[in-house]
Amino acid sequence: MSYEKLGLKCGIEIHQQLEGKKLFCNCPTTMRDDQPHFTIKRKLRASAGESGEVDIAAQQEQVRDKTFIYEGYKDTTCLVETDSEPPHDINKETLHTVLQFCKITNADVSPVVQVMRKTVVDGSNTSGFQRTALIARNGSVETSEGIVRFQNISLEEDACKVISETNDEKTYRLDRLGIPLIEIGTRPDIKTPEQCQETAKKIGMILRSLPNIKRGIGTIRQDVNVSIKGGTRIEIKGAQDLRQLPLLVELEAKRQAELLKIKDELRHHRLNDFAIADLSVLLQSADSKIVQKTIENNGKILGIKLHGFAGLVGRELQPNYRVGSEFSGRAKIKAGVGGIFHSDELPNYGIQEKEIKLIRKKLSCTQQDAFILVADEEKKARIALEAVYDRAKELFQDVPKEVRKANANGTTSFLRPMPGAARMYPETDVPLIRPDVTNIELPELLDAKIARYQEEFEISMDLAQSIAKNNPVLFEELVVKYPTIKPAFIAATLTSTLIEIKRKYKLDSASLQDKNFKELFEYLAQEKIHKDIILDVLIDMIKGTFDITKYESVKTEEIHKVIKEIVEKNKDAPFGALMGMCMKRFAGKVSGKIISDELNKLVT
Repeated sequence: MSYEKLGLKCGIEIHQQLEGKKLFCNCPTTMRDDQPHFTIKRKLRASAGESGEVDIAAQQEQVRDKTFIYEGYKDTTCLVETDSEPPHDINKETLHTVLQFCKITNADVSPVVQVMRKTVVDGSNTSGFQRTALIARNGSVETSEGIVRFQNISLEEDACKVISETNDEKTYRLDRLGIPLIEIGTRPDIKTPEQCQETAKKIGMILRSLPNIKRGIGTIRQDVNVSIKGGTRIEIKGAQDLRQLPLLVELEAKRQAELLKIKDELRHHRLNDFAIADLSVLLQSADSKIVQKTIENNGKILGIKLHGFAGLVGRELQPNYRVGSEFSGRAKIKAGVGGIFHSDELPNYGIQEKEIKLIRKKLSCTQQDAFILVADEEKKARIALEAVYDRAKELFQDVPKEVRKANANGTTSFLRPMPGAARMYPETDVPLIRPDVTNIELPELLDAKIARYQEEFEISMDLAQSIAKNNPVLFEELVVKYPTIKPAFIAATLTSTLIEIKRKYKLDSASLQDKNFKELFEYLAQEKIHKDIILDVLIDMIKGTFDITKYESVKTEEIHKVIKEIVEKNKDAPFGALMGMCMKRFAGKVSGKIISDELNKLVT
């Protein structure tokens, strides 16, 4: 695929969480999985923005009429997060961090910053809006395919964490709400899928060089904006895996190219008027489980005709994603139905040829026409078919501007219409900010840190990269404090050992905190434990069963005495049996290597 010929334009938005305190209150940025202390229920309504208009995306969410449940904690949730108290002044540490990023990338910092409210009524913010502040414009990173400029660098508050969802309710956790986010949005300077990935890596490298950056799964997210010549800008939300970025860009370019082909094919056609037919009686004897369940629940099977769409509804736009998937996506989001049936996939799902003939007759379909069916509550089914018909009308026009969700296979699905400027208005509870960049000190960049680790501490590139990206502050602290312990051993303990624990023993090594490692290396320096048993020590720390008396090292003389006693009492036992007896006797207090070496001296 020639992306130059397609006229591919791509931009990326990076959202990076920061550690410490939340953006507009003093609550910690700790994520929790324990039982919440309280819940509150809310309904949210869309309001007009600064322009006096209600945002289209907010209108769509309000139509769904969901009840939102928020779970919180008495010790880490405050009144700001429940929208019961005005926000506090902006977190100065997070402001300092974002200004460091601006200085590194030569961005133009605004002399005065106005915090804004961005209308969001999907329940992810208790207030019905997200607070965001544009800190700087311009700035850039350099890639192998050219310079990528920044459109904006902002500070904003993260949304609530989704816990569960039904058709009528959505449950959120308040622990993530208000965590500071640095948002970097690029201009559409990216021309290939590979450059998109490289840009994300470059920005990520700079972000990971900054202090107070949160690390781990879910702490950094990428949104991708894609368009081609004749198409339109599509925003793809929720790409967490950098490896997925090139495929997302490639498949979105393909989707738009296929939609433009369909638009061209339809230029001599005209869509019929919207008319819904009730097919419930007609299909009451069908073998379809979905149809029968709907009838049992007093629902309806409704259908519409799409003139000239025969063969088009089943047209593939992306791998295993068709025009019918576009219709189904709109119906699911706007009406909350499970899906749709369409004529290009029938007979199937218990709907046989005899029923298809009756449906075509009822809807007055010719061989050139397609039909769409929805089986659900009548109100929802009608809204779903209206959504399908609206999407069908759009196929005659340009590619619609919309926000789409990144799927695991690289395809995308509809989330909501593209929001506009109508959702923004000033936050009057936070005073104007006047950033001062005169005394901003720049941190050591990650690439420079990796090179320094290799030279100064004589560790491999892989190990240097791993520790520099994960826990460099603790690593350097431990190296300085314990000069007799090799830096490579410290680095491996903080990185590869944790990976081994997670993969081999299926334990959450991320639960280990800096204090655990400090305690571990203090015992190691005091020779209370041996380095060969640190895996066992860390596993016990994760399980909460660690007891130093179990692991305190035995002196060399005592080791020799005990092993000699075991050998003399079991003179005819093979080496393996003797090894097992010794390991059992020392119960982890002595490494297997030391026991093996001492045994070899006594039995050979």
